[in-house]
Amino acid sequence: MKKGFFITFEGGEGAGKSTQCQLLAEALTKKGESCLLTREPGGSTGAEEIRSLVVNGQANRWDSTTEMLLFMAARRDHLLKKIWPAINDGTIVICDRFLDSTLAYQGYGYGKDSKAIHHINTVYQIIAGDFKPDLTFILDIDPEEGIRRSRIRSGSQMSEQRFESMDLSFHYNLRQAFHELAQESNRYVIIDATRSIDEIHTDILKVIQERRVC
Repeated sequence: MKKGFFITFEGGEGAGKSTQCQLLAEALTKKGESCLLTREPGGSTGAEEIRSLVVNGQANRWDSTTEMLLFMAARRDHLLKKIWPAINDGTIVICDRFLDSTLAYQGYGYGKDSKAIHHINTVYQIIAGDFKPDLTFILDIDPEEGIRRSRIRSGSQMSEQRFESMDLSFHYNLRQAFHELAQESNRYVIIDATRSIDEIHTDILKVIQERRVC
């Protein structure tokens, strides 16, 4: 049986990850590929319940360690119930955020913390072993512009705005984190997210073709 492929999308708030995930899933499905579009935190019933705990409420609702443990619990359920079964069935899984977001938000967001990053990697090893994405797109945008876009998108809807309400310095730390992570492996591809939706989508499809994903 053909083994599936795991693609993740990362980046700061308002970078357009969800839109590009959806467009890629639609493009691959039109080509006859079996695709699963999912997200984190969430993606499975248990993980979606945990999602409501971490993305809602006041900015100071949790400290970084509590956040990390909640995200990892959600991720374990997501892997067991959705991601691993789909990959074993030969499906291309497209996920809006994954481990790199935990490293960025809980390891760098409050100030780069090598101890926190070590703990994140250790807990991840416990829940997922050596499993990692095959390809990760980082949608890069200036944090001020990203937050502006995110607020326009959300309008008066204030739910799931906990991270958007963090100080701007937090969001600049996130951008630095994703750029540093991108230096660690050739699975990362940084995409300029300041351009039009169609231009970004075209670049992503070029990478998909170059990497022979399908």
